Parts: sequence; structure tokens; C-alpha cells
Amino acid sequence: MKFGHHLKTSLYPEWTFYYLDYDGLKVELKKGTRGKKWDEDAETNFMELLEKELDKVYNFQAVKSGEIVRRIEYCEKQITELTESKDTTEDDYLAIEHELGLIIADVHDLAKFTRLNYTGFLKIIKKHDKQTKWVAKPMVLARLNLKPFYKENKDALIVKISRLYDIVRTRGNPIKGNSAQGKTQQNFVRNTKKYWVHPDNITELKLVILQHLPVLVFNPNKEFEPADSAISSIYFDNEDFELYVGRVEKNEGAEAIRLRWYGDMDNREIFVERKTHREDWTGENSVKARFPIKEKYVNKYLRGEHSMEKALQKAKKKAKSEKEIESLITLSKEVQYSILSRKLGPVLRTFYNRTAFQLPGDARVRISLDTELTMIREDNFENNPKRRSGNNWRRMDIGINYPFDNLPEEELTRFPYAVLEVKLQTQLGQEPPEWVQELVNSHLVEHVHKFSKYIHGVATLMESRRVPLLPFWLPQMDADIRKPPIPRIGITRSGQNTPAIEANKRLGHDDSRIEVLVDDIASRESEDSTENTPLMSRANGRSYSNGNGSASYQNGGHPYDDSWPDEGSSSGMAGHIPTKFHGKRVYIPVRVEPKVYFANERTFLSWLNFTVILGGFAVGLLNFGDKVGRVAAGMFTLVSMSVMLYALYMYHWRAQMIRRKEYGPYDDRVGPTFLCSALLLAVVINFWLRFGEEE
Repeated sequence: MKFGHHLKTSLYPEWTFYYLDYDGLKVELKKGTRGKKWDEDAETNFMELLEKELDKVYNFQAVKSGEIVRRIEYCEKQITELTESKDTTEDDYLAIEHELGLIIADVHDLAKFTRLNYTGFLKIIKKHDKQTKWVAKPMVLARLNLKPFYKENKDALIVKISRLYDIVRTRGNPIKGNSAQGKTQQNFVRNTKKYWVHPDNITELKLVILQHLPVLVFNPNKEFEPADSAISSIYFDNEDFELYVGRVEKNEGAEAIRLRWYGDMDNREIFVERKTHREDWTGENSVKARFPIKEKYVNKYLRGEHSMEKALQKAKKKAKSEKEIESLITLSKEVQYSILSRKLGPVLRTFYNRTAFQLPGDARVRISLDTELTMIREDNFENNPKRRSGNNWRRMDIGINYPFDNLPEEELTRFPYAVLEVKLQTQLGQEPPEWVQELVNSHLVEHVHKFSKYIHGVATLMESRRVPLLPFWLPQMDADIRKPPIPRIGITRSGQNTPAIEANKRLGHDDSRIEVLVDDIASRESEDSTENTPLMSRANGRSYSNGNGSASYQNGGHPYDDSWPDEGSSSGMAGHIPTKFHGKRVYIPVRVEPKVYFANERTFLSWLNFTVILGGFAVGLLNFGDKVGRVAAGMFTLVSMSVMLYALYMYHWRAQMIRRKEYGPYDDRVGPTFLCSALLLAVVINFWLRFGEEE
């Protein structure tokens, strides 16, 4: 689909005259290049028109944002009066709820307005440079930096709306509880599923969820700041990537060890976490356990020079039981032993901003959305001359300054999607809430089984010679995860304020699977070399080639990057592994049911049953037979014992294959052939001896 057509069918009708006049600018380009060479006058005229369009979009976005803020403040004042009044009626709350619904719709449409216009500016300037041969992109990007309508962070607005909506939804009696429960509890046993969310759907998804669950704020007494949602983790592994391989293969007992902190680099409380994978057949659930440590002790702890016993004993003051303290002390010793014995060191850092949705003190349904996900190399391997963190446990040349412009591109990878985690804790046989099921089956998300930030970062950043296996979702990166909108799912208005997404359906437009193509790698690199503005650094990143000369997945582009195909392009998406990983084995997860182990045991017992019968014949011949019978008994006994040992060997061989989740083959051609041949030979020899004796 051409971008101009997409813009027309996606805009919000009431704001039509405030969008970028994309078609008008295209007409100017055609007039200036038709039958003559593009000259300075044409360039000046076009740039003046573009500047006017930028002013129009920037001013409208600023005015609309200010209006939304004032409406939120008004609702906050009204809600305060309602909660303090004794004469409050149901209609009063319904009126405020309706107004909040309109604010939510405006926030959604404004986010969409921003995305469409930013993409439009990138598209039109690229078309200008291509058709006129005049390079204006660096200058336009600099102008966009001066009027950054696309950089507004809506998280603070969403947190405020969530708090107000929660009060209205509960009619002035919001659920009270320990807001920081998700941050302090030590053991997590939940059913967790992960999804990718396209940047186009992030704001809408947040607004949909907050209508059912409030945003979880760990410190409600503090004004929300962007740094409050930042989470950084340092993952540990050795040069053989032992932990990585275990996590990819989902081996029983596979561990992941990481150090995590919340907020900025000046946070002195670090959490040491260990995740242990458990297979379903064990009857146990995978568990994450952690304990806190002060930042100044981390290096000593990793070297084995610091014990956590004294520090954890102080937890008694925080009303922790003796059993909990003993568990934490044991955990600290086990993690320290693993680090020292396996020679583990920092390998990868992950950074993201998390928005968590949860009823305070209620862990039955918890949803988290991680945006601006970035993986950064932290390794200091002996054979690598580059010491990224020196002798420290983490590098200090970066903080939470996304998109980390100061790092070379080979040092990091910016994940192109947000990651949604849905954690459910339900009783046996209990179904999840209906709205959760509708959400995870909607067009807003794409399910990715067992996605791991650490595994993805290692697979995409580390040298291919070091990584023996690749995660199974890598080929999925080549596909466009956007889907046709599902009715009743998403942000909607009533009456004439119908959102553009509904207007598309009335107009008969089908945006079924909009192809996403990015420029040819070579042209992308040549363009990037001339653009040194801070904005462009967001559009850089690792590119995965689809083998046809076009990058089907630009790793880490800006959320509103130029991801629409050139008009007239008809290329499709590649559906295979990126060129960088050719020759590597992709690990496909295999689910092993407990009955598979029982089937192996039944096969072994069937063979044993046969050997017992054969052994019984041999004993009978030995006790009641003559000389020939005793010879036959010896042969049958030999066959019986051989088959018994062979069956035992095959049982253990198959059991190991099943545990390693290998594809096989599991059939046995040697055993039955040997058994039939041995029995035939024994019977022939028996007949030969018997008839020879009679003669």
C-alpha cells in the first residue's frame, strides 16, 4: 500500500487539516521536476512549504497535548470533589468516566497523529532527495530536532489517567495493598506468556489495559519520572556460553544469572537473580529467586571475597521469617559458587522501560510492557582485547540514556518491538479473565513462545563462532507482525467521533497485512553517512538482510521510522533466517510429554517379558533334557541374556535422547534383526544336533 493512501485512510477526520499535506508536497515535487532540472528557486519554494507543514503539525501537537493535560487536571479536581462529597451519585461517576474515555481516545489518536506525520516527513524528504538529486535530508532532520513533536513521552499522562480511571472504576474506593509487592517478593511462580507489540500499537495497548488494571506505581507518594520505569540487567555467562545453550535448549535445571537494578545508575541497591528452568515432566514450575546486595559489595561478592550472610541476617528487621532468611543465604552461596566454579562473567546488558499493570497486592493478573528494549555487550573475554568494563562488574560509559548514541553500532542492538508479558496466577481449572483472553488474541500483539531478551541479545550480538545455537524466533523477525484490526478490540469513540480505524472499515479499505520494507542496505548506509544529527542515531542499528538486497528487518529503528515501502514497490517479506546466521542451527523447542518416558519403559518391559519366557524354556531344557537339550538350553540362555542387556542399553539410550529433546531416529533395526537371527540359528542347531544323535 502506498503511504499517501494509508495516510488518507488512517487520519482522524476531525483533525484532517492539521496533518502533513503529503499529496500537496508530492505535487510540488512533480511540478518542479517535470520537463526541467530542479533549480534553486524550486528548492527554496519546496523547503518553505515543508517548513510551514512542520510548523502546522508541531503547533497542533503542542496545543492538543496542553489541552489533554488541562482536561486531566479538571477531571482530577472533579474526582477529588466527588470522593469528598457525601451526596455523590452513580451518574456523577458515569459522567467522569465518559470524559476519561474521551481523553483516552484523544491520547490514542494524538499518538497515531504523531506517528503518521513523522513517517510522512521522512517519506517526503526521501522522495525529494531521490527525484531532485538535491540532498536535503540532514537539514530537515535538524529542523525536526528543533521541533520534536514526535518525542513527547506519554507515560506520565498514562500514569495519571490510570490513577483517575481506577478511582472512578471503583467508585472512589480503589483497592489498597502493597504497591511494591512485585518488587520485593523473592519467589515468582506464574504462568507467563510473552508477546511482541509493534510500535504502532504500543500506546493503544497501554490505554486498553489501564481500563482494566491500574498502572502499578511502586512509590505512589512520588511524582512519576521517566527514570522510574527504567530497568537494567547484566547477564552472566562463560566463554563457552554454557548458560545460553542451556536456556536455548530448555534443559532441565538450566540457569540464568543476572544482576538487576531499577532506575538510574546511582541506585545503590542491586538484585542478584537466578532463574531456574524446570521441565513439565518434573511436576515443578520454573522459579526466579533473588536477594539484594549493595552496589559497593558486588565486585567482592563476584570474586568470592564477600559473604551475604551478615547482610541478609539484617532482614529480620524487615519482618522476614527464619526460613526466608535461610533460603536467601543458601541462594547467595549457590549463585556465588556457580559464578566461581563455572567462571561466569558479565556478557550482556539489557535495558528497557517497563510499564506494569496490576492491582496492588493482587498477583493473579499482572501485565508488563517493556519498551525501548536494547541489548548491549558487556563481555570481557580473555581472547578479546577490548575490555568493556575493565575489572568492574558493569561498564560505566553508559546509563539509561536511550538510544545510547555514544556506543558504536556493533556494540548494541535495539529491538524493534515492545515486549508484553502476561503473568497469570489462577487456581486449578480456573479460566483467565475474558478481557485478558480477548487482548492476547487481538491484532495488537503477536505471541512468541518463551521469548528471552538475553538469548536474543547473545544470538544477534556475539560472534557467530561463539554461538552454536540460535533461538527459533529469529526467522519470525522477518515477518510483519501487524494484523487486520479486530472489531471491539482497541480504543473506540461513540457517535460522530468514530476513530479512523473504524472509518477505514466503512470506506471498505483492507489493511490486511501491510508490507514493511526498509531501504536497500547499501543505500541506507550511504544516506546514514551524511546524517550526523542526534535524530538519525535512532534509526541506526544492526540490519538483517533477507538475501535479496533489501533489509526486511531494521534492528532498532525509531518507533516512527520510515518503514513504509517506496510507492510502486511490490516486494514482499522474506521468511527465512537472516544472512548473518546462515549455516547456524536453529533450535526448535520440542515439548516432551510424560507419557513418552512411560512408552520407553513399556518397550523395555516388553523386551524383558520376552527374555523371561525364553529363559524359562532354557531352564526347562536344562533341568529335564538330555545332552542335546542342555546344549540347546545353553544357546537359548545366551540369547536371552544378550537380549536382556541389549534392551537395557536401548532403554537408557532412548531416555537420554528424550531428555535432550533430539529428533531421533528412535526406531531400532538392529535389535529385532539380531533376535530373529539368533533364535533361528539356535533352533536350527537344536534340530541338527537332535537328528544327528538319532542317526
